[in-house]
Amino acid sequence: MATPRFSVRFYFRTLSQLLANPKGFFTELPSDMGMATPFCFLMVSSIIFTLASLMNAAVGPLVAVAIFMANAVGMVFITSGLGFMVTVLALGRKDGYGRFFAVYAFSAGVTLLSSWMPYFLFIAEPWKWWLIYTGLTRNLALKWQQALMVIGLSITILILFFYSMLPFFSRA
Repeated sequence: MATPRFSVRFYFRTLSQLLANPKGFFTELPSDMGMATPFCFLMVSSIIFTLASLMNAAVGPLVAVAIFMANAVGMVFITSGLGFMVTVLALGRKDGYGRFFAVYAFSAGVTLLSSWMPYFLFIAEPWKWWLIYTGLTRNLALKWQQALMVIGLSITILILFFYSMLPFFSRA
């Protein structure tokens, strides 16, 4: 299967496939997808998320746009990087980072569209991690135990990192 180019049609087709049949979507996702197409998908979803989140912003619009965009895009790079590192270090897998990024970007991109709503984060975040689990098992062929370990260790490392940063931010 050829690597698809990003377009508006690709964006909406990907959304509908992820919503209707995420297992099938990740199974059919090309292993040589690269990072450009998933990044474009993530950017479109991040822009929609950012614009919708402005309705609930407690700070000025320019500051809010910077924060929401940095969070939406940055967290995908952080979590996919952690997942990739855990997989390489704990499992010895040599899959390219682009495949991890694609799984995380598509999973986050679809859930960003609903996570701007107050309190919907409690539904969207577990849904995102379930989609990542599905992508890890279907696209990267990890066993279910390995996928749960990658997700569990990634979340634990992320929480510990942000917890360790609290003293730095509490002094400001």
